[in-house]
Amino acid sequence: MHRTGLLSLAFALLASLAAPWASAAVVDATASGFTLENSREVPVDAGTAWKALVEDVDRWWPKDHTWWGNESTLSIDPRAGGCFCERVRKAGDGREAQHLTVTFVEPGKLMRMVGGLGPLQGMGLHGVLEWRIVATGESATRITLWYRAGGYAPDDLSKLAPVVDRVQAAQLGALADFLAAKNGKREDG
Repeated sequence: MHRTGLLSLAFALLASLAAPWASAAVVDATASGFTLENSREVPVDAGTAWKALVEDVDRWWPKDHTWWGNESTLSIDPRAGGCFCERVRKAGDGREAQHLTVTFVEPGKLMRMVGGLGPLQGMGLHGVLEWRIVATGESATRITLWYRAGGYAPDDLSKLAPVVDRVQAAQLGALADFLAAKNGKREDG
């Protein structure tokens, strides 16, 4: 497939996956890369938010934003050199993907990962993703998902920024919804 066709295919795939979610913030975008930032307030303390981020990723990450959908399981090893990985649940299947590599961890506050997410990985692009967690009250926390991606591409990467932003808003929204539901269950019983 021609390289422009690959970029168009990746763009179409991302657009179809992101359609139901509202965009947050494209901080900047150029032909060689972009920076995105999405934030959500959640009704839990920072420790609970952190625990859900790293221990429950398979429960909240949208399965339509994985390589193998409901067949897969996701995990984050929250240590320098750790993996944000996806594996197929079926024993002996062998399909797996390393989405990102953890490079910095300050438990309960910040996790930084590097790599290209989804189609960006196959395009040879590289990125830095940060999960920033800040307590805003006794039982309130702001989670920010920040991502800067770039590299060589024969096409203008700024055109991908709004689509990737919507996908990331969906991922952060899924974590926020998971935490709100978890908080609601705790309050109800």
